[in-house]
Amino acid sequence: MTNPVEGRIHSTENFGTVDGPGVRFIVFAQGCRMRCQFCHNPDTWKIGSGGRVVTTDEVLQEALKYRSYWGEKGGITVSGGEPLLQLDFLTDLFKKAKAEGIHTTIDTCGKPFTREEPFFSQFEELMKYTDLLLFDIKHIDNEAHKILTSLGNENILEMSQYLSEIGKPVWIRHVLVPERSDYDEYLIRLDAFIKTLKNVRKVEILPYHKMGIYKWETLGIKYPLEGIEPPTEDRVLNARKLLHTDDYTGYLED
Repeated sequence: MTNPVEGRIHSTENFGTVDGPGVRFIVFAQGCRMRCQFCHNPDTWKIGSGGRVVTTDEVLQEALKYRSYWGEKGGITVSGGEPLLQLDFLTDLFKKAKAEGIHTTIDTCGKPFTREEPFFSQFEELMKYTDLLLFDIKHIDNEAHKILTSLGNENILEMSQYLSEIGKPVWIRHVLVPERSDYDEYLIRLDAFIKTLKNVRKVEILPYHKMGIYKWETLGIKYPLEGIEPPTEDRVLNARKLLHTDDYTGYLED
């Protein structure tokens, strides 16, 4: 008898409608190395502590309670925090989910990615059981990415290129932040990069919002975007135009 595979999660959501196709059961993984200035879940940052320890069987059984609501398009999405910090847990969960005929999605920023071992072989195994990735490109410019997230983007862009090589479907997500990423120059560069990828099914603009500020205050962390307001509707429409979001057909319509 094999030992159960455990992971550390922050929380779950039963009826997610914006994290992949259809209605989805969302698992928010605990732990993230990035420190995005706009993060609305800073309580998921701690690695190795916080949240709760669960087995993959426990998560799957909880998810299956809501399967009747998913319809043909729904399934399980693992978000974060950063799911790729817990590859064994994620792979075991998705392997069991696929055995049940469940659609699987990962919402990731890609920062843990490397072609070095042992990560790369484990990632390749995970991709066998992953149907879709919601891939967050926080900023196309490496130096600006460091300001916005505390870390560079080289391996993030490398991961997006690898996913294109293997033909793994992705939805590209980009948070539009005034005074950070909301500049035409950066959006045009991001659009050019996305056009080099062969696996993009959807491009989404996520307007920056301030709904997570109270969590920063509760944790006693100074909010780095204080005084910056969400983008105007005109700027959101401009970003959608520059990133040609209407050119993508979506995941299930191909």
